[in-house]
Amino acid sequence: MFPTRRARVLLSLAAAASLTVVAGCSSNSSSPAASGGHHAPSTAMDGMSMGSSSMPTSASSMAMDHGDGGPVPAGMKPASDPKYPVGSKVILTADHMEGMDGARASVVGAYSTFTYAVNYTPTTGGSMVKDHKWVVQQELQDAGRKRLANGTKVVLTTDHMSGMKGAHGTIASSTDQTVYVVDYTAGGMTMKNHKWVVEDEMKPAK
Repeated sequence: MFPTRRARVLLSLAAAASLTVVAGCSSNSSSPAASGGHHAPSTAMDGMSMGSSSMPTSASSMAMDHGDGGPVPAGMKPASDPKYPVGSKVILTADHMEGMDGARASVVGAYSTFTYAVNYTPTTGGSMVKDHKWVVQQELQDAGRKRLANGTKVVLTTDHMSGMKGAHGTIASSTDQTVYVVDYTAGGMTMKNHKWVVEDEMKPAK
C-alpha cells in the first residue's frame, strides 16, 4: 500500500506546483505593473469607445468647452458704427485656429483700435512664430496711441498662447479695421470671447 500512497502524494504535489505556475503566469501577463505600468492608460482606453455616449460626463464636458478668452484689455474703445454690431450672427472666414474657417459665430464685442500681425519668439523657447494674428495696440507694451510701422520691435503683454506674454517681437503688418470678439463653435468645441477677428475675416450668416 505504501507505494500507492506515495504515488498519490507525489501526484498531488505535482498538481499543486502546476497550478501555482499557471496562476503566476496569468498574473504577470495581465498586470500592467509587470512592464512598469506604462501601458495602463492604453489598456484602459482599449475597452472604451471614443464616442461621446460612452465617455465620462466630465471628459465629454471638457471636450465641448474649448475655453474663454476673457475680458478685453483696459482702454479698449467700442466701435461707434461697426458693420457687425454686438449680437450679429456671422460666418468666420479666418483660419487662425483649426476648424475656424466657415464656423458660425456671434459678435460679442466690436472695437476701434490698431490691430497687428506679429512675429515673435516665445518665452518658453522654440522657433519664432510668424505672422500671428492678431494683437491689438493695447496688448503691446508702451505702444502709445499712434499706429506702429511694420518692423517696429515690440513686447507682447497678452497671453493668447503659451509663451506669448512678455515675448519680444516685431510688427509684420497692421490694420485699422474694426476688430471683433466672437463666440463660435467648431468641431464640437465652443470658444467664448475669442480675440481677435477683423472685419474682412467674417461675413453675414444666411
